[in-house]
Parts: sequence; C-alpha cells; structure tokens
Amino acid sequence: MHPFRAAAEAGDQRAIEALLADDVVFTSPVAFKPYPGKPITVAILRAVLRVFTDLRYFREIGAPDDHDHALLFKAKVGDLTITGCDFIRTNDAGLIDDLTVMVRPLSAAKALADAMSAEFDQVRREVAAAAAD
Repeated sequence: MHPFRAAAEAGDQRAIEALLADDVVFTSPVAFKPYPGKPITVAILRAVLRVFTDLRYFREIGAPDDHDHALLFKAKVGDLTITGCDFIRTNDAGLIDDLTVMVRPLSAAKALADAMSAEFDQVRREVAAAAAD
C-alpha cells in the first residue's frame, strides 16, 4: 500500500504532511492554476479531508520503487459519490513533489468545488499561520 494512501485513508494529516516535499506542486481538479509549495498543499489537503467522507482507495498503479503512481479513490461529497485519481510523483528522496487530482462525475466535481470554496478562508488562514512560523 502506498504511504499516501495509508495516511489519507486514516485521515492522518501529520503523516500526509511528512510525505510532501517542500517544493511540492498540487494541481486541483477544480482550480485552473496549480498551487506550488508545501504550506498551501498541506492546507488544501486538510480541507479535502474535512470535505470528503467515506474516502477509500480501490486501486493502485505503479510499482513500489517507481517515482510515478496513480491511486484511484471513491468518496462522498455531501450526498454525491465522487470517483477520482491521485497522480503522485516522488523525488529521489521519496517525497511527493507533484500531486495532481482528477475527479468525476461533473455533478460531484461541482459539489467538490463548492465545498472547497467554502473551506478556502480557513485554507488561507492556515497558510498565513505557517508563513508566520
């Protein structure tokens, strides 16, 4: 089992954070521009864990020693079931330096966009607090 999968399914925010490189780039399924950097990526992933319920991965693609992995998941956003894929690339140190998420169907993607929009003030506060440390 990929360590990111184990951490996400357990809702272990600290473990997720420990898996991310400082220069990680997060590409959201509902935002046009990628988010560069660990503080914003950590804050967004915390928000995702608040928005998703019943998160479970059902397929992993990529050998354990590969740098590229695809982790397919299902979760609930409100009453809707969302299916998605986390495309993960790790650097030579084994840390995630690129995380791209894609989701479907459109109705669930819209619900995710709306739910994440409602979380973004908190995301901004978390990023500001991390910058102040």
